[in-house]
Amino acid sequence: MHDEKKCFTDSGIEIKKIYTKDDVTNFPPPEEAGEAPFTRGIQPDMYRGKLWTMRQYAGFSTAEESNKRYHYLLSHGVNGLSVAFDLPTQIGYDSDHELAEGEVGKVGVAINSIEDMQALFDGIDLQQVSTSMTINATAFILLSLYLVTAKKQNADLKKITGTIQNDILKEYAARGTYIYPPKPSMRIITDIFEWCSNELPKWNTISISGYHIREAGSTAVQEIAFTLSNGKAYVKAALQKGLDINVFGKRLSFFFNAHNNLFEEVAKFRAARRMWANIMKDLGATDPKAMMLRFHTQTGGSTLTAQQPLNNISRVTIQTLAAVLGGTQSLHTNGYDEALSLPTEEAARIALRTQQIVAFESGIADTADPLGGSYFIESLTNEVETAAWELIKQIDEMGGSVSAIEQGFIQNEIAHSAYQHQHKVETGEKIIVGVNKFQLDKEKIIPLLKIDESIRKIQVEKLKRLKESRNNTQVKNCLQALHNKVTSGENIMPAVIDAVENFCTLGEIADELRKVFGEYK
Repeated sequence: MHDEKKCFTDSGIEIKKIYTKDDVTNFPPPEEAGEAPFTRGIQPDMYRGKLWTMRQYAGFSTAEESNKRYHYLLSHGVNGLSVAFDLPTQIGYDSDHELAEGEVGKVGVAINSIEDMQALFDGIDLQQVSTSMTINATAFILLSLYLVTAKKQNADLKKITGTIQNDILKEYAARGTYIYPPKPSMRIITDIFEWCSNELPKWNTISISGYHIREAGSTAVQEIAFTLSNGKAYVKAALQKGLDINVFGKRLSFFFNAHNNLFEEVAKFRAARRMWANIMKDLGATDPKAMMLRFHTQTGGSTLTAQQPLNNISRVTIQTLAAVLGGTQSLHTNGYDEALSLPTEEAARIALRTQQIVAFESGIADTADPLGGSYFIESLTNEVETAAWELIKQIDEMGGSVSAIEQGFIQNEIAHSAYQHQHKVETGEKIIVGVNKFQLDKEKIIPLLKIDESIRKIQVEKLKRLKESRNNTQVKNCLQALHNKVTSGENIMPAVIDAVENFCTLGEIADELRKVFGEYK
């Protein structure tokens, strides 16, 4: 008799041959969609009432070039913008800094000053469009630049909507674009929470990201365990500052990855909602809206292959289904060419059309939680949740996420999973179509988007003109005022906004904080 084949999810959860109601406790799920703990979705009618926001991530070269891409995407039916910043902008250097060389405008748009931010959103009404900014260490500066741009458009800040990623903990754990040490970084984040809950009531002040944890090689279970654990650390920091969990809790949002293992991904999203509702309740939230896990999804960058890139359209479609079946609030779909370069216009359009086809042609949007009640999905949701709680318990025993990161626990867990995945691909235990099976002898050349090296020269020229034309005494005073706020422990946001309005650059503002906090190595 031959050994029976065993199957596992990507997180190593064993999958049975068939599932029955005996595999599921609490069946059917006790709550309706829109009811805590929100396993079945955060709205009673989910996408029947309003589709998820189709938000395409874009940004490259100069603000003027990126602005053209935004207008292109908006004209093709995108209803939310998502900004990618270049590496120097992410780590607090202006384009003329020596460390910026070779990186200006490459993985995103270069933003040095209020002039760049105004050019980025030229002709776009910031009161009408919701903008998400993938920015962490310098999130407080980019948010200030965005608000000053909105003010110059005479927008009502009470109506401005969008999100800053602002999630520094995952930078230490998985991504690396941090500037300051963890404790001062947490202080900047709680300053943003505090200032925004009074001045910017509709803005999501943080997008707690599992995306980059997954990109670094974690499993689905680790993705939600580490992300929710980081979320808990932010909530505790805000509570220590005396902020009201029922107020700031409503402005927390999350950012997850969608991979190819369709059913595990759907179970992951459902489990994450249920877990977060319980975490927030335990921390003292009484308003159900403050217990709601709202999230943005991006399809898995690390799943895209450079080999036979058009196959990525099928992968992105599966991942789109996972996100929508799992109840996402907004979605970015990757371009098929992104394993090779930034997406071309054609690739970005096909990625958007993939969302539109799922939304308008597949029927998935017609009912809330379409896979709810499946014995397999309900059982898997429970298993993913149980495994994730195990990891959170380990982190809690270490004193929470900040300590677990300082001790290297989270980084090591991710590295171990990444190694195991790679090993399975290399031995052929895990098949990646076109990579370790079904290869082609000759690959078709596809056109790529190239970023010109002259971008840095353009940015440096702009900075030179700005520094010559602004009131430099005023700049000095603003930076000194900011320095004083940083050292006194007062909320830094008003001083940062003031600095931005008076043409201080991103690098100058970031340096002022470097003087006080130092850099994390």
